[in-house]
Amino acid sequence: MKIRTLQVFTLLLMILAANFSAFSQQKQPGLLFGVAYYDEYMPYDRLDKDVDMMKKAGINVVRIAESTWSTMEPQEGVYDFSHIDRVLNAMHKAGINVIIGTPTYAVPTWLVKKYPDVLAITSRGQNQYGARQNMDITNPHYLEHAEKAIRKLLEHVKDHPAIIGYQVDNETKSYGTSGPNVQQQFVAYMQKKFITLDSVNRAFGLDYWSNRINNWNDFPSVNGSINASLSAEFARFQRLLVTNFLSWQAGIVREYKKPAQFITQNFDLDWRGHSYGIQSEVDHFAAAQTLDIAGIDIYHPSQDRLTGAEISFGGDITRSMKGGKNYLVIETEAQGFPQWVPYPGQLRLQAFSHLASGANMVSYWHWHSIHNSAETYWKGLLSHDLEPNAPYEEAKTIGADFARLSDHLVNLQKKNEVAMLFSNEALTGFNSFPIGENYNGILRPMYDILYRMNVGVDFIDPSSKTLEDYKLIVVPVLYAAPDSLLRRLNRFIEKGGHVVFTFRSGFSDQYVKVRDVRQPGIISEACGVRYNQFTVPEHVSLKGDPFQVGKDKNYIEKWMELLEPVTAKVLAYYDHPAWGKYAAVTENTYGKGVATYIGCLPSQAITEKILEHAVKDAGLWGPDQALKFPLIVKSGTNRLGKKIHYYFNYSAQQQQLVYPYQTGTFLLTGKKITNNNTIELPAWGFEIVEEN
Repeated sequence: MKIRTLQVFTLLLMILAANFSAFSQQKQPGLLFGVAYYDEYMPYDRLDKDVDMMKKAGINVVRIAESTWSTMEPQEGVYDFSHIDRVLNAMHKAGINVIIGTPTYAVPTWLVKKYPDVLAITSRGQNQYGARQNMDITNPHYLEHAEKAIRKLLEHVKDHPAIIGYQVDNETKSYGTSGPNVQQQFVAYMQKKFITLDSVNRAFGLDYWSNRINNWNDFPSVNGSINASLSAEFARFQRLLVTNFLSWQAGIVREYKKPAQFITQNFDLDWRGHSYGIQSEVDHFAAAQTLDIAGIDIYHPSQDRLTGAEISFGGDITRSMKGGKNYLVIETEAQGFPQWVPYPGQLRLQAFSHLASGANMVSYWHWHSIHNSAETYWKGLLSHDLEPNAPYEEAKTIGADFARLSDHLVNLQKKNEVAMLFSNEALTGFNSFPIGENYNGILRPMYDILYRMNVGVDFIDPSSKTLEDYKLIVVPVLYAAPDSLLRRLNRFIEKGGHVVFTFRSGFSDQYVKVRDVRQPGIISEACGVRYNQFTVPEHVSLKGDPFQVGKDKNYIEKWMELLEPVTAKVLAYYDHPAWGKYAAVTENTYGKGVATYIGCLPSQAITEKILEHAVKDAGLWGPDQALKFPLIVKSGTNRLGKKIHYYFNYSAQQQQLVYPYQTGTFLLTGKKITNNNTIELPAWGFEIVEEN
């Protein structure tokens, strides 16, 4: 498939992925416990020893080949599959499954020498050779040779019995590509979407600072744009490039794969030294539609900073990508950075935490620690001496328990009644006008509060068909949104739903053009509040400490809207000599439902009280919410039709709780438990109860 046909076939590929994959119609037969394995990186030949150690650890799947294009094709048209063959054969002999990755995210030297334009041109200039993911994913030369490499690999391995699935590319993003090739495609995209330049100029307000475009041939590069609407549209287009690219690769793989094999991708998240929030460069929900099963990379702090929040967040996002289907944790840490080396017991805690969110696979990046180059100190399960160590010994217990309990824990189905609405468009628009915190810095803390409150959460985006299925929707900074989405939220509330909006929601349309009505615009109808002034708070608290959090926690920061209630009840006023007459937090009954509007950025303690009130008001406060972090509860229904309850202790101190459900069995020990029995959890410990 050539670049000229890429966009033409995208829709077809997505339909094929959704409707004709045999794998998508069946459930995974058992839990997968795995590692990434790179035999070609090893300092000496130890494949047999590694396989033996993997078997002893209960490893039943390895992921290979995604990063070694230059090893597979050392010169153009010259192929060497020996490193792949020997691993496939060794794993098959040992009964270990293999996931093959297409090796397209790191380009070989000969390709760049022959076609220098393969390296992406970004807003900072052209990339240099050396790092991975430095290419233009729309470049015709790159795509031509990537397709050849993919096809040669798949033709070679397609009949190997060890292979259970394929990973397309690796942590794919647009990498900021914005050179002439991309610019040409963007202009064509704009012509198709807006038809006329008058429509573009009007929608984006391009008369400002003489940015008006009067001829399609004059359309400037967006790299230097000061117009947030135009920049946001280009960001949307770049996300589309990623969706198209993954659809294109999946289409090629689908020509070769067996009906029982799957196609996946290891999406990653926003990064703050670890996995953190919504990925700004990928439309995960759109891109996941071309896959049989969604995959995720989740990395998180460990030791005293281990909370499980990143594991839960990444899992909830990935499960939601495919409408609640189980997913694969394709990469997570065993040791990782030096500061991530786990305390005893934490590796087990982490592994089962992934399962509790609906994962069917936990796979470490990677088996061995690399002895040179960029990721020398990103350690694998084994340390640099490649010998058994404490994490490996702990992994052996995980592998044994995964195998023993697989029938009870695989394909866990979760039903949540709370959702968090996110939007890539809102993310881009909000981040275009900084307030000292970005989009994810608002969304993640709100998610973390619900997590610590033991409230199960799904994620929905503007494309979701299931919005109306929930009882409570939390909507952080929905800065950019079409009228249709805001009216849909109004109807949801009117029919009995509960929504918590934050400040700057509904502020601009889908093109980041600020609405020319009293804010918060369309949702004012449901929220019963309005404002036309906002400012930055300095030494502002809430009058009378209405949420009873104490003086030290009764504060707001970074943003405040001067709210005027129309029909809404005021939950909190600002405590300030000039702004004291204005509301900070309101609640409004609209139809059969309730809308809460938070017009400022309050302290975490205040936000927790607001969300707790909303959960209770929606009738969702139950026995799990009686427990608070560090006790975390996750639940679901297993494939045997039985209710499963995970109880985790994310602390270095022993914890206990009273079991509130019907008689069950501790899956780890086989002991019975009845209602009102006490469960003791050691430091960094957990229990799993299956109801009878």
